[in-house]
Amino acid sequence: MESSYPVTLNQDSKNVALLVWIGTIFFSFVPALIVYLIKKDDGYVQDQAREALNWAITVMIGFLLARILAYILIGVLAYPVVVLVNLIFCVMGAVAATQGKAFRVPFALRLIK
Repeated sequence: MESSYPVTLNQDSKNVALLVWIGTIFFSFVPALIVYLIKKDDGYVQDQAREALNWAITVMIGFLLARILAYILIGVLAYPVVVLVNLIFCVMGAVAATQGKAFRVPFALRLIK
């Protein structure tokens, strides 16, 4: 995948993208949405905020499905799985952001393009 980012990203862009992914662990879609709406001038940060936002929406849908499935006791097992997968992919996104790489969550819904 060709990227339109500069060959060397500045450290501020990497830091903001890192904060977006870490913030997604604790505050769901809120940090990604704020950065997505504010940082229109930085292509890398905009891209990573969009990806984190799409992932946070996917996780919220996963939590909703786990809650619905809890009535038949499968959701009791699904809820911790969603939490663990969210943690893993957000940490992977944070690591990629520190390296200045574009990270894509494999099965996130791409609702925001």
